[in-house]
Amino acid sequence: MLQKNCAWWLSYCCKRVLDFIVAICCLLFFGPLMAIIAILVRLDSNGDIFFRQQRVGLNGQLFWIWKFRTMVVDAETRLKELEHLNESSDGIFKIKRDPRITRIGFYLRKWSLDELPQIFNVLLGNMSLVGPRPLPIRDSEIFVAHDMDRFALRTRVLPGITGLWQVSGRSNLTGMQMLELDLEYVLNFSIVQDISILFRTVVVLLTRDGAY
Repeated sequence: MLQKNCAWWLSYCCKRVLDFIVAICCLLFFGPLMAIIAILVRLDSNGDIFFRQQRVGLNGQLFWIWKFRTMVVDAETRLKELEHLNESSDGIFKIKRDPRITRIGFYLRKWSLDELPQIFNVLLGNMSLVGPRPLPIRDSEIFVAHDMDRFALRTRVLPGITGLWQVSGRSNLTGMQMLELDLEYVLNFSIVQDISILFRTVVVLLTRDGAY
């Protein structure tokens, strides 16, 4: 057991080193693109350039996630008005043609460019490049009500920008299928798996498979 725990912690430390190095490289490479996106978001609609929201992270702790804003400024307050359009059968809010999405937001989501500011979350240490997707409080409460123990297992590792379910169907999956894949990732965590998921993520982004 001790040997297994030591191996896990060694892998985890290597994961954090990999996160930091890759995040710095991504920031240098995508920096000019991020500056252009920031200008386009500002010109496209009223509101802040960035969207900030509390998400459930490691061990259930809340943290602020950063994205480029892809919706109108009152998107959060309008959520209740759109609940009846929810296309998910398990309570997680998901619709293909969300009227709250801005013009530039549509393209940012299509290519997942709205996720780029999460590089800063990785550098701050509240996210990893690979891990279970950090859920909004609303969606987390639904999972907890469904199966608290399994949701707690899901939060034993840092949440990630990408993960196993993002390379296994993305928005084509149900909420429960996403949960199962996240648990599979946690139970089989390894650096080799992380590297594989990163490469598979590139393929998914280029093909836009499962993107809304």
